[in-house]
Amino acid sequence: MAIRILVVDDASFIRDMVKKHLRDRIPGVEIFEASDGNRALALTKQHSMDLILSDWEMPNMSGEEFLRELRKKPEGDQIPFVMVTSRGDRSHVIKAAEAGVSDYLTKPFSPEELLRKVAKQLARSGKAPAVDAGRQGSTQGIASASVGVLMGGGARGDKSKKVKGKARLRFSSRGESCLCVIRDLSLQSLTGLIQRGETIPGLFDQAVVNIEGDNEDTTPTGLNGYVHSVQAAEDRPDTTVIKVVIRFVDQNADKLEALSTYIDNL
Repeated sequence: MAIRILVVDDASFIRDMVKKHLRDRIPGVEIFEASDGNRALALTKQHSMDLILSDWEMPNMSGEEFLRELRKKPEGDQIPFVMVTSRGDRSHVIKAAEAGVSDYLTKPFSPEELLRKVAKQLARSGKAPAVDAGRQGSTQGIASASVGVLMGGGARGDKSKKVKGKARLRFSSRGESCLCVIRDLSLQSLTGLIQRGETIPGLFDQAVVNIEGDNEDTTPTGLNGYVHSVQAAEDRPDTTVIKVVIRFVDQNADKLEALSTYIDNL
Protein backbone atom coordinates (compact mmCIF):
# COMPACT_ATOMS: atom_id res chain seq x y z
CA MET A 1 0.00 0.00 0.00
CA ALA A 2 1.27 3.47 -0.88
CA ILE A 3 2.37 5.79 1.90
CA ARG A 4 -0.35 8.30 2.71
CA ILE A 5 0.63 11.79 3.85
CA LEU A 6 -1.78 14.57 4.80
CA VAL A 7 -0.55 18.14 4.20
CA VAL A 8 -2.51 20.83 6.06
CA ASP A 9 -1.92 24.55 5.51
CA ASP A 10 -4.15 27.53 4.74
CA ALA A 11 -1.58 28.78 2.20
CA SER A 12 -2.00 26.90 -1.07
CA PHE A 13 1.54 27.68 -2.24
CA ILE A 14 2.96 26.02 0.87
CA ARG A 15 0.87 22.92 0.23
CA ASP A 16 1.96 22.84 -3.41
CA MET A 17 5.63 23.19 -2.46
CA VAL A 18 5.45 20.41 0.14
CA LYS A 19 3.56 18.10 -2.24
CA LYS A 20 6.16 18.63 -4.97
CA HIS A 21 9.10 17.81 -2.71
CA LEU A 22 7.40 14.69 -1.37
CA ARG A 23 6.41 13.41 -4.82
CA ASP A 24 9.90 14.06 -6.14
CA ARG A 25 11.49 11.88 -3.46
CA ILE A 26 8.92 9.25 -2.47
CA PRO A 27 7.72 7.21 -5.45
CA GLY A 28 4.04 6.32 -5.33
CA VAL A 29 3.28 8.49 -2.30
CA GLU A 30 -0.41 9.33 -1.93
CA ILE A 31 -0.89 12.91 -0.74
CA PHE A 32 -4.04 14.43 0.72
CA GLU A 33 -4.39 18.13 1.47
CA ALA A 34 -6.57 20.44 3.53
CA SER A 35 -6.68 24.18 4.12
CA ASP A 36 -7.66 24.02 7.80
CA GLY A 37 -8.07 21.67 10.72
CA ASN A 38 -11.77 21.01 10.10
CA ARG A 39 -11.16 19.69 6.60
CA ALA A 40 -8.11 17.77 7.77
CA LEU A 41 -10.07 16.08 10.56
CA ALA A 42 -12.75 15.05 8.07
CA LEU A 43 -10.10 13.48 5.83
CA THR A 44 -8.68 11.44 8.70
CA LYS A 45 -12.14 9.95 9.22
CA GLN A 46 -12.31 8.91 5.57
CA HIS A 47 -8.73 7.68 5.06
CA SER A 48 -5.98 6.18 7.21
CA MET A 49 -2.87 8.37 7.21
CA ASP A 50 0.77 7.39 7.74
CA LEU A 51 1.95 10.93 8.48
CA ILE A 52 0.47 14.39 8.97
CA LEU A 53 2.29 17.66 8.23
CA SER A 54 0.20 20.51 9.61
CA ASP A 55 0.50 24.26 9.94
CA TRP A 56 -0.18 25.56 13.45
CA GLU A 57 -1.76 28.96 12.77
CA MET A 58 -4.86 28.41 10.61
CA PRO A 59 -8.41 29.82 10.48
CA ASN A 60 -11.54 27.87 11.49
CA MET A 61 -9.57 25.18 13.35
CA SER A 62 -5.93 25.67 14.29
CA GLY A 63 -3.26 22.99 14.06
CA GLU A 64 -3.30 22.62 17.84
CA GLU A 65 -7.08 22.12 17.92
CA PHE A 66 -6.84 19.64 15.05
CA LEU A 67 -4.13 17.66 16.82
CA ARG A 68 -6.01 17.54 20.12
CA GLU A 69 -9.14 16.27 18.38
CA LEU A 70 -7.11 13.73 16.42
CA ARG A 71 -5.42 12.36 19.54
CA LYS A 72 -8.80 11.75 21.19
CA LYS A 73 -9.60 9.08 18.61
CA PRO A 74 -8.16 5.54 18.89
CA GLU A 75 -7.17 5.54 15.21
CA GLY A 76 -5.48 8.93 15.52
CA ASP A 77 -3.45 8.36 18.65
CA GLN A 78 -0.41 6.85 16.90
CA ILE A 79 -0.29 8.84 13.65
CA PRO A 80 3.01 10.77 13.44
CA PHE A 81 2.16 14.48 13.48
CA VAL A 82 4.73 17.12 12.47
CA MET A 83 3.84 20.68 13.38
CA VAL A 84 4.90 23.26 10.78
CA THR A 85 5.24 26.71 12.32
CA SER A 86 7.02 30.04 12.11
CA ARG A 87 7.22 30.17 15.91
CA GLY A 88 9.82 28.41 18.05
CA ASP A 89 9.45 29.98 21.49
CA ARG A 90 9.45 27.80 24.59
CA SER A 91 5.76 28.23 25.43
CA HIS A 92 4.86 27.24 21.89
CA VAL A 93 6.94 24.07 22.09
CA ILE A 94 5.37 23.16 25.44
CA LYS A 95 1.84 23.59 24.05
CA ALA A 96 2.69 21.43 21.07
CA ALA A 97 4.21 18.71 23.24
CA GLU A 98 1.18 18.70 25.55
CA ALA A 99 -1.11 18.32 22.53
CA GLY A 100 0.81 15.23 21.41
CA VAL A 101 2.98 16.50 18.56
CA SER A 102 5.64 14.07 17.26
CA ASP A 103 8.07 16.67 15.90
CA TYR A 104 8.08 20.14 14.43
CA LEU A 105 9.44 22.00 11.43
CA THR A 106 10.16 25.72 11.50
CA LYS A 107 9.25 28.00 8.59
CA PRO A 108 10.97 28.84 6.34
CA PHE A 109 12.39 25.37 5.71
CA SER A 110 14.45 23.79 2.94
CA PRO A 111 13.51 20.63 1.00
CA GLU A 112 16.26 18.82 2.89
CA GLU A 113 14.84 19.81 6.27
CA LEU A 114 11.37 18.71 5.21
CA LEU A 115 12.66 15.33 3.97
CA ARG A 116 14.67 14.78 7.13
CA LYS A 117 11.59 15.23 9.33
CA VAL A 118 9.41 13.08 7.08
CA ALA A 119 12.09 10.38 6.90
CA LYS A 120 12.51 10.24 10.67
CA GLN A 121 8.80 9.86 11.39
CA LEU A 122 8.20 7.28 8.65
CA ALA A 123 11.18 5.26 9.86
CA ARG A 124 9.96 5.31 13.45
CA SER A 125 6.59 3.95 12.38
CA GLY A 126 8.23 1.28 10.21
CA LYS A 127 7.04 2.78 6.92
CA ALA A 128 10.28 4.09 5.38
CA PRO A 129 9.93 3.75 1.59
CA ALA A 130 12.50 3.20 -1.13
CA VAL A 131 13.78 6.21 -3.05
CA ASP A 132 14.09 6.57 -6.79
CA ALA A 133 17.80 5.83 -7.32
CA GLY A 134 17.93 8.18 -10.28
CA ARG A 135 17.20 11.11 -8.01
CA GLN A 136 19.55 10.14 -5.26
CA GLY A 137 22.35 12.44 -6.40
CA SER A 138 20.21 15.57 -6.27
CA THR A 139 20.49 15.90 -2.51
CA GLN A 140 23.58 17.36 -0.87
CA GLY A 141 24.98 18.13 2.57
CA ILE A 142 22.55 17.61 5.41
CA ALA A 143 20.07 15.90 3.08
CA SER A 144 22.22 12.77 3.08
CA ALA A 145 20.67 11.85 6.44
CA SER A 146 17.21 11.88 4.85
CA VAL A 147 18.35 9.86 1.87
CA GLY A 148 19.73 7.18 4.16
CA VAL A 149 16.39 6.73 5.86
CA LEU A 150 14.28 6.91 2.73
CA MET A 151 16.44 4.19 1.22
CA GLY A 152 15.88 1.98 4.27
CA GLY A 153 19.09 2.89 6.10
CA GLY A 154 18.79 3.46 9.86
CA ALA A 155 15.86 2.22 11.85
CA ARG A 156 15.30 5.66 13.34
CA GLY A 157 16.67 7.86 10.59
CA ASP A 158 19.07 9.20 13.14
CA LYS A 159 22.80 9.23 12.43
CA SER A 160 23.76 8.63 16.04
CA LYS A 161 27.16 7.78 17.53
CA LYS A 162 28.50 7.01 20.94
CA VAL A 163 30.82 9.87 21.78
CA LYS A 164 33.54 10.64 24.27
CA GLY A 165 33.65 14.41 24.32
CA LYS A 166 32.51 17.52 26.12
CA ALA A 167 30.09 20.33 25.50
CA ARG A 168 29.12 23.51 27.26
CA LEU A 169 25.36 23.77 27.83
CA ARG A 170 23.76 27.17 28.36
CA PHE A 171 20.20 27.34 29.62
CA SER A 172 18.77 30.60 28.29
CA SER A 173 15.83 30.95 30.66
CA ARG A 174 18.09 30.47 33.71
CA GLY A 175 21.16 32.35 32.55
CA GLU A 176 23.33 29.43 33.64
CA SER A 177 25.81 27.14 31.92
CA CYS A 178 27.44 23.85 32.79
CA LEU A 179 29.93 21.36 31.42
CA CYS A 180 28.47 18.21 29.89
CA VAL A 181 30.21 14.90 29.17
CA ILE A 182 28.72 13.69 25.89
CA ARG A 183 27.64 10.06 25.69
CA ASP A 184 25.60 10.01 22.48
CA LEU A 185 25.28 12.53 19.66
CA SER A 186 23.09 12.71 16.57
CA LEU A 187 21.56 15.27 14.23
CA GLN A 188 18.48 15.22 16.46
CA SER A 189 19.83 15.16 20.00
CA LEU A 190 22.66 15.08 22.51
CA THR A 191 22.72 12.75 25.50
CA GLY A 192 25.19 13.57 28.23
CA LEU A 193 26.06 13.71 31.91
CA ILE A 194 26.22 16.87 34.02
CA GLN A 195 27.12 17.50 37.64
CA ARG A 196 24.20 17.96 39.97
CA GLY A 197 24.07 21.56 41.14
CA GLU A 198 21.79 23.73 43.19
CA THR A 199 19.57 24.24 40.16
CA ILE A 200 18.58 21.29 37.97
CA PRO A 201 17.49 22.14 34.41
CA GLY A 202 13.78 21.71 33.85
CA LEU A 203 11.90 20.00 31.04
CA PHE A 204 11.54 22.21 27.96
CA ASP A 205 14.13 24.72 29.19
CA GLN A 206 15.74 26.30 26.16
CA ALA A 207 19.36 25.24 25.75
CA VAL A 208 22.32 26.24 23.58
CA VAL A 209 24.96 23.57 22.96
CA ASN A 210 28.60 24.43 22.27
CA ILE A 211 30.65 21.31 21.58
CA GLU A 212 34.25 21.62 22.70
CA GLY A 213 37.07 20.50 20.41
CA ASP A 214 40.61 21.20 19.29
CA ASN A 215 39.55 22.87 16.04
CA GLU A 216 37.10 25.73 16.58
CA ASP A 217 36.46 26.04 12.82
CA THR A 218 35.03 22.50 12.54
CA THR A 219 33.47 22.07 15.99
CA PRO A 220 29.69 22.71 16.05
CA THR A 221 28.65 25.60 18.30
CA GLY A 222 25.51 27.57 19.01
CA LEU A 223 23.14 24.62 18.48
CA ASN A 224 19.68 25.58 19.75
CA GLY A 225 17.55 23.01 21.51
CA TYR A 226 15.46 22.27 24.58
CA VAL A 227 15.70 19.91 27.55
CA HIS A 228 13.87 16.75 26.49
CA SER A 229 14.54 14.65 29.59
CA VAL A 230 16.34 14.81 32.93
CA GLN A 231 17.02 11.83 35.19
CA ALA A 232 19.38 10.62 37.87
CA ALA A 233 22.40 8.85 36.39
CA GLU A 234 22.55 6.47 39.38
CA ASP A 235 19.88 4.57 41.31
CA ARG A 236 20.21 6.54 44.53
CA PRO A 237 18.82 9.87 45.74
CA ASP A 238 22.20 11.37 46.63
CA THR A 239 23.71 10.90 43.15
CA THR A 240 25.85 13.81 42.02
CA VAL A 241 25.44 13.03 38.31
CA ILE A 242 22.44 13.80 36.11
CA LYS A 243 21.70 12.39 32.67
CA VAL A 244 20.23 14.99 30.33
CA VAL A 245 18.92 14.77 26.77
CA ILE A 246 18.88 17.91 24.63
CA ARG A 247 16.69 17.77 21.52
CA PHE A 248 17.90 20.07 18.77
CA VAL A 249 15.41 22.47 17.18
CA ASP A 250 17.93 24.51 15.20
CA GLN A 251 17.03 24.78 11.51
CA ASN A 252 20.20 26.61 10.48
CA ALA A 253 21.58 24.59 7.53
CA ASP A 254 25.21 25.57 8.21
CA LYS A 255 25.03 24.45 11.84
CA LEU A 256 23.38 21.16 10.92
CA GLU A 257 25.90 20.47 8.18
CA ALA A 258 28.74 21.20 10.63
CA LEU A 259 27.16 18.78 13.12
CA SER A 260 26.73 16.12 10.45
CA THR A 261 30.37 16.46 9.37
CA TYR A 262 31.53 16.39 12.99
CA ILE A 263 29.64 13.14 13.65
CA ASP A 264 31.00 11.58 10.45
CA ASN A 265 34.56 12.32 11.54
CA LEU A 266 34.23 10.90 15.06
